[in-house]
Amino acid sequence: MSDQTTTERARPEAIKAVPVRHPGRWLAIAVLAVLTAMFVHLLVTNDQFRWSFIFSSYEPGKHGVMFTGPVLEGLRGTLLLTVTSMLIGVVLGVIIAVMRLSENPILRGVAFLYTWFFRAVPRLVLAVLFGNLNILWSRVGFGLPFDKQIGQLFGIDNFNGQFYSIKASDLLAGFVAGMLALGLSEAAYMAEIVRAGIQSIDEGQAEAAVALGLSRGQVLRRVVLPQAMRVIVPPTGNEIIAMVKDTSLVAFVPVNIELFFQLSAIKSRTFVVLPVLIAAVMWYLIICSVLMVAQFFIERHFSKGYGAAGKARQKLQGIAAEQGGGPISAVGPGGRPV
Repeated sequence: MSDQTTTERARPEAIKAVPVRHPGRWLAIAVLAVLTAMFVHLLVTNDQFRWSFIFSSYEPGKHGVMFTGPVLEGLRGTLLLTVTSMLIGVVLGVIIAVMRLSENPILRGVAFLYTWFFRAVPRLVLAVLFGNLNILWSRVGFGLPFDKQIGQLFGIDNFNGQFYSIKASDLLAGFVAGMLALGLSEAAYMAEIVRAGIQSIDEGQAEAAVALGLSRGQVLRRVVLPQAMRVIVPPTGNEIIAMVKDTSLVAFVPVNIELFFQLSAIKSRTFVVLPVLIAAVMWYLIICSVLMVAQFFIERHFSKGYGAAGKARQKLQGIAAEQGGGPISAVGPGGRPV
């Protein structure tokens, strides 16, 4: 009897778990709810937003200012400018990054000077500068250098060694000037991103690939860059989103097939300021939101094999290899491989 009593007394009481209260969170939620309600009330009740002008009444019975023909044409120009500028930036950035990591001091010096210049000069200044480079030359061509001097040397006054030439005002103006300014500037930033991604890979992997007989180019393409993509993709996605916004700078070149240029023209013509600016904000929000979703899935694709899930998968594969079994990708309920 005494042993039973002792056992009952020694048994611990049930734990009464009390959830942790967070009054600060509820206060923050209340403040945010009030601010959200105030903002929505402002959007609905203030007539200065002129939502009908944005969505329906700019062209009565047809479209609002967001969907009018010139604005959609500017939207296509903005997307085209983003794609072409990023292509220039990515391709040239990879080349410059490889030059920065080269053992050749001349290549390293040229790459450093390039990144130093284009990272130091603002893109707006570059856009205006490229739009006025036609002041330096009357024509831009391809052919023999110093053809006029060669003609004078041999006494030929009208000697022309150019195979193809075009007026500089036609080439270095408008869309091409804006594309070059944004693309060459972007290449400097992409070079640093790619360089950081390459340097994040253990040098032993490149040495092992060289020992297997791969050339330096093959090592870069097949071993280093595929692994470096995990580091390169997130900042590259940010650069693409930033490029969409920076295309508005080429309105100062000017480039007329650009979204902000067309909306600014409507603003100047109609003297309606705020609704036109809101339309611009909405278009940039739509474009960047789509790009953010795409960036999320691309990052997830290149992050396979990394993080907690990737490390667990690699550990299971190592255990299976030690035991002489096949590869195991994951373990489901009850310890079953899946």
